[in-house]
Amino acid sequence: MFKLNVLVAGSTGYIGVQLVRLLVKHKFINIKYLCGKTSVGTRISNYDKLLSNKDLPKIIKFNKNLIKDVDVIFTALPNGEAQDISKSLTKDKVLIDLAADFRLEKSSDYLKWYKQKHRAKNLIKKSIYSIPEISEKNIKNYQIISCPGCYPTSILLPLIPLFNDKMIKTKNIIMDSKSGYSGAGRGVHKKYKNKNLYESLSVYGVRFHRHNSEIQQQLNKYTKREFDFNFTPHLIPMFRGILSTIYVDLNKNVKQRDVINKLNEYYKNHSFIKILSANKLLSTNEVINTNNCVISICKTKYKDKIIILSAIDNLIKGGAGQAIQNLNIRFDFPIETGLK
Repeated sequence: MFKLNVLVAGSTGYIGVQLVRLLVKHKFINIKYLCGKTSVGTRISNYDKLLSNKDLPKIIKFNKNLIKDVDVIFTALPNGEAQDISKSLTKDKVLIDLAADFRLEKSSDYLKWYKQKHRAKNLIKKSIYSIPEISEKNIKNYQIISCPGCYPTSILLPLIPLFNDKMIKTKNIIMDSKSGYSGAGRGVHKKYKNKNLYESLSVYGVRFHRHNSEIQQQLNKYTKREFDFNFTPHLIPMFRGILSTIYVDLNKNVKQRDVINKLNEYYKNHSFIKILSANKLLSTNEVINTNNCVISICKTKYKDKIIILSAIDNLIKGGAGQAIQNLNIRFDFPIETGLK
């Protein structure tokens, strides 16, 4: 059976480990190299006991010479590092980045939001920001695939079809998102050690969270009108999962049922998007350890407003699972390969 050789850089972070857990189930993938920094010489099973019975290579330090032995490079690294790796790509290689290095289409925006100069400006045009359900027709045209952030994934999946069809007003949109602490990476334990991470709710990134830039950029593509929104993220005392609660105003003559019908129509051929019946409450428990995004449209006490609930597993649909979806589309594999 034909298999792609892959390299995972940043294999021991929460996203990296989750990616390896999915890749070992993918029948068209051979994990050639696992790369890390402080973990060099160890086994990935040190970071996840579920991988202890898998025949996987020891973790080594990344160097650009490894690229010639693989077909696909996954990067789950600190922001900036995938840019350096991208400079060593040859035309027959594909880079799938799970960080923010190629999410923004302007290098000036990257500098503004990430406080560092983009080190591969000439490659931005060779990359695509890819929510698979939205950009599937274009993925094959790009060598660098940028996976969206976890919060934007939960927000953009319900909003893009509604923006595209002018069903909701583009003013005063409120996005309130809550994530398990794995979304902040392994360093979260040190960063929040004095804030009782495991028993308290924490707000962060008020006004200037970096994911604002992604949300703004992508929604701009679906409306020529001015729009504004407020996005506020929170960490909650659980390991994984995101629930986004989005408050929007309906355009004239648009009803709740119209919104539900639109989302069902838009995603009818996408098995990972689940649209619930009207006013159905949901929890992250319905998406944990899956690549699903579950969406519910709820009425409010005001007939011209609705509340959109959107739940994902931040490590899978908001990270590693979405990366594999993009891989499957790019290489013509069945979309659910490695994800069911």
